[in-house]
Amino acid sequence: MQTSFFQQSDNLLPCDGEVLLFSNSLSVNFDELKESILWKHEEIKIYGRWVLQPRLTAWYGDEGTDYVYSGLKNTPNTWNEILLGLKAKLETITGISFNSVLLNYYRDGQDSMGWHQDNEKELGNNATIVSLSFGESREFQLRHRFDKQIPKVKCMLENGSLLIMSGATQQFWQHQIPKTKKQIGERINLTFRKIL
Repeated sequence: MQTSFFQQSDNLLPCDGEVLLFSNSLSVNFDELKESILWKHEEIKIYGRWVLQPRLTAWYGDEGTDYVYSGLKNTPNTWNEILLGLKAKLETITGISFNSVLLNYYRDGQDSMGWHQDNEKELGNNATIVSLSFGESREFQLRHRFDKQIPKVKCMLENGSLLIMSGATQQFWQHQIPKTKKQIGERINLTFRKIL
């Protein structure tokens, strides 16, 4: 991975995977990005119940990159110009090719993402997930799935930050964006990935 584009980041995880965080990596016009996306507010299955996701989502990618998570099948929208531009920059920076991106739109502090790992079969083993954040800063948390003695890992995902999760991270760690009572504005997160 060609991360020499940035200042060197230390691995945020103490073991069983690699998570790198780079600040102020890329910029985008937030409103243009938000308006260019076909957002959906869908139900997902959690513990056998269907509930509305506490955020808006969108799935973009190459033809044939369907993605299933939480009982929800996502068929990709066609790449738009803004997403293709970000994808090209990330591929140059990381040396990884991506064929899809999941977007999450957090409208305020009450929108969130619960504990999960990106370990769906479509991603293969040891998938690399590259996450871009724009808008308000939000706390990102990781916890080890098996060793509860290992403290949670926490960091702030700020506007323009780039987070790279790779190696065995998705096998051993879960991550989330918790709700916050702070009065905060909008955030868009893009997680680029490769569907096999």
